[in-house]
Amino acid sequence: MLRYLLLALLWTTMILQQSTADDAVETEAVTETFDKETVLGEASSYFGAGAEGIASVIEKVFSDFGEPVGFIRGREAGGAIIVGLRYGDGELVMSDGFTSTVHWQGPSFGFDFGGNASKVFVLVYNLSNVEDIYQRFPGVDGSLYFIGGAGVNYVKRGDITLAPIRVGVGWRAGASVGYMKITHDKSWNPF
Repeated sequence: MLRYLLLALLWTTMILQQSTADDAVETEAVTETFDKETVLGEASSYFGAGAEGIASVIEKVFSDFGEPVGFIRGREAGGAIIVGLRYGDGELVMSDGFTSTVHWQGPSFGFDFGGNASKVFVLVYNLSNVEDIYQRFPGVDGSLYFIGGAGVNYVKRGDITLAPIRVGVGWRAGASVGYMKITHDKSWNPF
């Protein structure tokens, strides 16, 4: 098992090094952002009855990163038995009014078992060109779903940070490394 963990760490390190090399060109950041009240209103109306603990999660993300330039409202499903897969889709909404449908998928590897279905509200930071969202965002994820649960993790590539907030149902527990690959079109290929 230790061999698999070492391989997972090596794989994540290679992805992070590649993302640093790919992000050498800097662009001017979008100056328009969503304020906390707008984000809380959008997330509360999207999550509905499952939104009780969302305000504290959003407060935490705002204290870490400030106001986002966009958000994604979506759904996803995933499962894992050591190796996991995750698939989702949603609507990207930027502070300048631009909207677009996005899809994501990705593998994971770690001590992760079970399955879940979630509503997802992703806060988007430092995205100056919408086309820059269509890439892989490596990260570490931990989850504990027993019937229901909520959580947030951060995935990053260059200056762009995504904060997926998930409210879901299912049975899933564990921690893993992997990435979230955002695409224009739906794909069953997680790589």
